[in-house]
Amino acid sequence: MPLEEATISEISRQMGFGLLTSEGLCSQYLQRIQEFDVKGSQLRSVIEKNPDTLDTARALDRERKAKGPRGFLHGVPVLIKDNIDTGDKMQTTAGSLALVGSPAGRDSYVADRLRAAGAVILGKTNLSEWANFRSTRSTSGWSGRGGQTKNPYALDRNPCGSSSGTGAAIAANLATIGVGTETDGSVVCPSSINGLVGIKPTLGLISRKGIIPIAHSQDTAGPMARTVRDAAILLGALTGIDPNDPATSASDGHFLKDYMRFLDAGGLKGARLGIARQFFNLGPRVNAVMEQCINAMRLAGAVVVDPVEFPSIDAWQKTEQLVLLYEFKADLNQYLATRNLPVKTLADIIAFNNTHRAEEMPYFDQELMEQAQAKGELTSKEYLDALAQNLRLTRADGIDAIVTKYQLDAIVAPTAGPAWLTDLIDGDHVEGGCSSPAAVAGYPHITVPAGFVFGLPVGISFFGAAWTEPKLLRVAYAFEQLHQTRKAPRFLPSADLHA
Repeated sequence: MPLEEATISEISRQMGFGLLTSEGLCSQYLQRIQEFDVKGSQLRSVIEKNPDTLDTARALDRERKAKGPRGFLHGVPVLIKDNIDTGDKMQTTAGSLALVGSPAGRDSYVADRLRAAGAVILGKTNLSEWANFRSTRSTSGWSGRGGQTKNPYALDRNPCGSSSGTGAAIAANLATIGVGTETDGSVVCPSSINGLVGIKPTLGLISRKGIIPIAHSQDTAGPMARTVRDAAILLGALTGIDPNDPATSASDGHFLKDYMRFLDAGGLKGARLGIARQFFNLGPRVNAVMEQCINAMRLAGAVVVDPVEFPSIDAWQKTEQLVLLYEFKADLNQYLATRNLPVKTLADIIAFNNTHRAEEMPYFDQELMEQAQAKGELTSKEYLDALAQNLRLTRADGIDAIVTKYQLDAIVAPTAGPAWLTDLIDGDHVEGGCSSPAAVAGYPHITVPAGFVFGLPVGISFFGAAWTEPKLLRVAYAFEQLHQTRKAPRFLPSADLHA
C-alpha cells in the first residue's frame, strides 16, 4: 500500500486481510527515511533508527497469525522524540552529546505502553536540544547530536518547537504516528506548522516517567498524527495510572483507553465555542483562515461566543519562566540520577557544553541553563509564590472562569503562525500563538490543520478545562471532517509565495 497519508485504520484493515505485514510496512518506512531524511531533502528529522525494528515487526506478524491483533496499533510503526527513554539499543539524549554512549536502562512509561499495544518503535526523532530550554536565542529543531531539522513544506523554514523532528517526520510520512512532548507549545506548535493534529493532554493523563524533563508542573507527552482519529487511537494507548508518576493519580476516573467513541462528524452541532481574540495577532492572512474556520463551524451548528477574554495574561507570562527555571534544575538532576552517565547534574551538563563548545554551542549559548543552575530549592518562597500565581491565573481565574461563564465546550484560537525562516544567527522568529494558557494550567489542547498561508500550514486550536479531552476530540473531529485541508508536503526549497 502507498505510505503517503496512510492511516492506522487503513493499515489495520490491510493487515487483517493479509495484504500487508508489519515487516513490509516498516521496511517501506525505513526506505523512505533513507530517501527523504538522510538523502534527498535531508530533513534530519530522525536522529536514530531502531536496529531491532524488523525483528520486532516479524515477531508481531507471527503473533497476529497465531493469536490475532492486540488492537489497532498492532504492527504500526511509530517515531518517538529523543527525550523519551527506551530500554533497548537506542540512545536517549535530548539531542545532547553529553548523554551519548549509555542507553537508558529501561523503557519509559510511554515506550512501555506503545510496546504493550503492539506498536513498533521505528526510531527516535531529532528535537530542539534539551527540549529548547538551553538558550533564549535558540533555533528550534537544532541539536548538537542531530543537527538542524527542516520543514518538509519549505526546506528553508523552521519546523517549530522542541518536538520539531516528530512534527517534520510525521508530516513527511516517515512513520504512521509520532509522540512528542510539551512544556509550552512543543506538541501543538510543530503540529500546527507541519500540518498535523497534535494533542497536549491534561497534566497527569500520560505518565512522564522516563522522559527527560523541563518542569513537572507543565511537562507531558502527547500524540502527533495526520488525522484526529489516529491521534485519538494513540492517546488511548498512552493513558493510565503509573505509581512512578504521582501526577497520574489525578487521572483516576478520567483516563480512557478508547477515545474513538467521541469522534462524531456531527459534533459541532450545539457545541459552544469561545473565540479568544487576544491570540489573533498573527497577521491578516492567518486571521482570514481563522474566520473561514469560524464561519464554517457556525454554519455546522456551533454556538459561537465571540469574543472571550483572558484576564491578566501579562502577570503569569512573567512568572512562567521563573517556575520553569526552578523546576528544570530540580527535575533534571533527579532524572540524571536514574541514568548511568558521566554527567550527574545540570552543573555537569553546563561544564560539558563549555568543554565541547565547538560541537554544542556553535550558534547559541546556554544562558537558560546557567540561570536555572543559579536558582535555589523548590521550597523557595519565590518559586512557590510564582507557581501558585500561575495556576490561579490560568485555572480558576483563566480557563475555568471563561468556560464556566460562557458554558463553553472549547476555547478557539489560531495555534501559531506559518513557519518562519530558520535562522542560526539570530534564532527563532516566533510571532504569538495560544499554547501558554493550557500549558501553564496543565489543561488539554488540540490543534487541527486549518489552512495554508503561502503554501505553509497553519492550525486551529481547541482547548478547555481539565479532563475535557472527550469534548475537545468531538469538536476537533467534527471540524476536521467539515474542513479537511491537510495536504502532504512537497519538499519545496522555499515557500511558494504565489500559493
